[in-house]
Amino acid sequence: MIQDQDEIKILELFGGIGSPRCALRNLGIKTKAIDYVEIDEAAVRSYNAMFESELPYKTQSVVGWNLKPDILIHGSPCQDFSIAGQQKGAEEGSETRSSLMWETIHIIDQMGEWKPKFVIWENVKNVRSKHMIANFNRYISEMARMGYTSSFETLDAREFGLPQARERVFTVSVLDGQPFQFDDLIRTPMKNIHDFLLDNDSVPEVYNVTQPSVYNVIGKKGIKRATVIEDFAYTITTRQDRTPAQCATMQCSCDEAAAYQESAQRRETAKQRVKELFGDGAGEFKANEELQQIMCAAVDQICNKQTKQFVITIRSGVKCRIMQMAKDKIKVVREATSTSSFEQ
Repeated sequence: MIQDQDEIKILELFGGIGSPRCALRNLGIKTKAIDYVEIDEAAVRSYNAMFESELPYKTQSVVGWNLKPDILIHGSPCQDFSIAGQQKGAEEGSETRSSLMWETIHIIDQMGEWKPKFVIWENVKNVRSKHMIANFNRYISEMARMGYTSSFETLDAREFGLPQARERVFTVSVLDGQPFQFDDLIRTPMKNIHDFLLDNDSVPEVYNVTQPSVYNVIGKKGIKRATVIEDFAYTITTRQDRTPAQCATMQCSCDEAAAYQESAQRRETAKQRVKELFGDGAGEFKANEELQQIMCAAVDQICNKQTKQFVITIRSGVKCRIMQMAKDKIKVVREATSTSSFEQ
């Protein structure tokens, strides 16, 4: 193991939001990131926000700086291994996303005496399926060629306190040393998922399920399904365009849920009508972006019962009228006018 050091130096490839670095921080281990490599802009923004206090903006000299990492961590893209993907595989030179795992091998091979003591590779458990095992075995062989002893095991986040069914294969390679012992890991009881969930009244409206492809299959079985979370979750995402899916417990009646869905659909239909009448395809009747935003805001006000009618003049001779009709339906019309006006 790494001993007698003030800090551990890590190299993060396919770094994501920096979960391994965060884990080391949570353990109270002082860490120096030699480098961090990630292509996803949103992930980089999250990383910078999470480690803002550890990333001071200052001029640093690299003269005589020891750039040898203690640990290299890589979670190469899993899409072409995953059952959820198309299982295109990771043959070197295939140019699939998952084939980028071989770039890690090339990097380590070229590090010479600066090879890291430990290399940790994390990926989906399907990486060891009968279709993918050849590349997995080759990875182990390549690491052995460079002097590493590798061991691996499928770990489940639920065994380490998190209420998420996340099974991943972890491969730990040790340079010129004894194999890593997974039995030494400390398992902890799974926490109650409700410790992590907000109550319904505190959840921002943006997280309400409104996508019909998900909403309409809540509680259903089969490929297109959205199960209600009970003891643990599976994939954690805010996306509403995928099934199978999971949603948090709905603390409302079926009638209330149906009413909410109908309201959301009315709102979306009205905003779409605004775009049809005054958007890019409206020709001479097109309104500028600011006016379109005002009209969409008016739709929200009507849906929220803040007003029943809204009229705005687009230009001389043209106005938009948005009004509440019977059964809470919303009507958006384009009308002729000879005056400039705002009515509400």
